[in-house]
Amino acid sequence: MIDGRYQVHSRLARGGMATVYEATDLRLDRIVALKVMHRHLAQDPEFVSRFQREARAAARLAHPCVVGVFDQGQSGDLIYLAMEYVPGRTLRDILHEFGPLAPEQALVILEPVLEGLAAAHQAGFVHRDIKPENVLISDDGRVKVADFGLARALSTTRSKATQGMIIGTVAYLSPEQVERGDADGRSDVYASGILLFEMVTGDVPHGGDSALAVAYQHVHADVPAPSSVRRGIPAEVDALVVRATRRDPGLRYRSAQEFLADVRRVRGVLPPPRPLSAASQDRDTLVVDPATAARMQAAAERRRPASQQRPGSQRPSEVPSAQQPQQPAPRRRRRGALASVIVALCVIAAGLAGWYVAAGFGRTTPTPDVIARTQTEAERVLAKSGLTLEVREEAFSEDVPAGRIISTDPAPGDGVRERGTVGVTLSRGPERYAVPDVTGMSPADAAAAVTEARLAVGTSIQVFDDQIPAGQVVGTEPEIGTEVRPGSDVGILISKGPKPVRVANVEGRRASAAKRALADDGLTVSVTEKFSETIADGIVIAVRPSPGTVVDSGTQVDLVVSKGPPPVTVPNLVDMTKAEAVRQIKRLGLKPKVSSGGSTVLGRVYRQDPAAGTEIPRGSTVTITII
Repeated sequence: MIDGRYQVHSRLARGGMATVYEATDLRLDRIVALKVMHRHLAQDPEFVSRFQREARAAARLAHPCVVGVFDQGQSGDLIYLAMEYVPGRTLRDILHEFGPLAPEQALVILEPVLEGLAAAHQAGFVHRDIKPENVLISDDGRVKVADFGLARALSTTRSKATQGMIIGTVAYLSPEQVERGDADGRSDVYASGILLFEMVTGDVPHGGDSALAVAYQHVHADVPAPSSVRRGIPAEVDALVVRATRRDPGLRYRSAQEFLADVRRVRGVLPPPRPLSAASQDRDTLVVDPATAARMQAAAERRRPASQQRPGSQRPSEVPSAQQPQQPAPRRRRRGALASVIVALCVIAAGLAGWYVAAGFGRTTPTPDVIARTQTEAERVLAKSGLTLEVREEAFSEDVPAGRIISTDPAPGDGVRERGTVGVTLSRGPERYAVPDVTGMSPADAAAAVTEARLAVGTSIQVFDDQIPAGQVVGTEPEIGTEVRPGSDVGILISKGPKPVRVANVEGRRASAAKRALADDGLTVSVTEKFSETIADGIVIAVRPSPGTVVDSGTQVDLVVSKGPPPVTVPNLVDMTKAEAVRQIKRLGLKPKVSSGGSTVLGRVYRQDPAAGTEIPRGSTVTITII
């Protein structure tokens, strides 16, 4: 007896964190599954506090595909959860007994799992530990997900009891859980993809000699297509697994709901589920054959307390021995009564069917083919057959242009009830995403931006760039803004800084040609002019840095350009004799020009041009007038 309320009958399972018992809630007189945490966890106050909060939150999660949480409590050194009891087996039991499932059988089980996850994610829960042991299949075929909240309680406590634990079974852990301990809805999508892989192949994709080896493969190796492991698996199922298990969370299904929508589409194109050797499934539930059902029902009755046993069910100690007398007469009477009931039900069913057809509800008409038509065109075509159109979803398509119809439910030619509704999926056109602008970002930030844009990070390429500092992103390949398919590789161009340039030898060249040559090499040019007795005007005298030096692109190069010989200052020649003035002019490298009037009695200079003190180039002419 636990907490004066729960009477324990038997142990159902034991795991790394808790043991689960079948018990009776004496207060409400119902069977429950009692999960009792291992004592080392119950002795950690931080874990207990977190566990209680998570249990209260999980109790608010009510969905037909999720195992309900009824109660949480602590009794002495025991901490427990009282949960919905699901008589039946786990998915692990199914796989052990029957081996790999057919794809259509696997999807029958996966669909309610994703329904439960989608509801949980919508409510803010992440499971963190999806695996066959946490997928329960009841005796009547219902599928439920168990253990919401427990993984989070463990992952957020920092006690020594849980220190170093990777939360979740390693075969189903997403790469982000292995690397960083992070988990969101896409982590559950990853684990669900592994679950589907195992259901159709009979094994998990990554194996190894240790948990660490398996975890390493989750981070560094893609999950293969199931058809590469087991022949006969359709490409549609391969696509489900591959997309759900992308190592990059941004490339997976964005949510369990999105994964669920694709699962339903794939189920629509696969054949109906075939029976297993001892079990069969229809499109909605797992239905066991009569012999197995009887065996499972008997087991369930034995587990049921006496107060809840159905009439005629017995505990094991009360089963009659082989020596006890048989009573055939009551059995024949029961058979006769059963036959009467069956006949009555058949009569009622026939009557209902007749009414259904007579009322017009049973009449059908072939669904017109409106594939690839616009919504308006399709509505017009369906209206001619008395049908209405309902847009149920929009999806990307490589083949059908945006705004046109990809598929219908029912499919073209299939029967649809007269005056009924045809559901359609509208095309959003090809799925394309623009390469984001990552210029100037760090490589890590650029990679995050590319991933956020639903693209894959390709090769990093080192390039020279004069504007972007070394280590930052210059651009991408394809170019920024290019529309590409989801998951396309985008190369990131990373700056190595300015390109090294060897300074050309432009000494002795005209300044204009020298500047042009240096600019073509990516260098900037500064010009200083200098007089030279030997170098002609406009010719480069010197280069700094010196020719042959290796510098960064954009570096400034200084040119010293000749202004020709230095200027000459014209002396004062007035009142000099003609001969003396001419001698002075020639001595300075100037050219004399003598002008005289009609009479030159004095023979002296009385006027000069240019005037005394003027600076003129060497070789210029100086005119003197003699009187």
